Amino acid sequence: MRKISTDKAPAAIGPYSQGIISNGMLFASGQIPINPATGNIEGEDIAAQAELVMKNIGALLAEAGTDYTRVVKTTCFLADMGDFGAFNEIYARYFTEKPARSCVAVKTLPKNVLCEVEVIAQV
Repeated sequence: MRKISTDKAPAAIGPYSQGIISNGMLFASGQIPINPATGNIEGEDIAAQAELVMKNIGALLAEAGTDYTRVVKTTCFLADMGDFGAFNEIYARYFTEKPARSCVAVKTLPKNVLCEVEVIAQV
């Protein structure tokens, strides 16, 4: 196993790694809309927050030596399923290979953000 760590994505805010590579697969921790340069939550609406989440995921993928085209599974968490359509518009621009996905609404996300996304990708 190899830990993934980059300053181009938010630092872990708890006892976990940004990602782990095991047996040729990246298991990335969920990403929320934190600007890695400032540590602040950014984006007032789901589109802006989803965009930052995707950029953070891209940074983790790059650090692991892979990219969006090699993502095999995503798990998406939304604070409000009413944001599903707007979230999907941003999501579709990044996950063009259409990996397997789960998307659920949850009561509360860390730091009260509107979305969180985790990925599993081939390396």
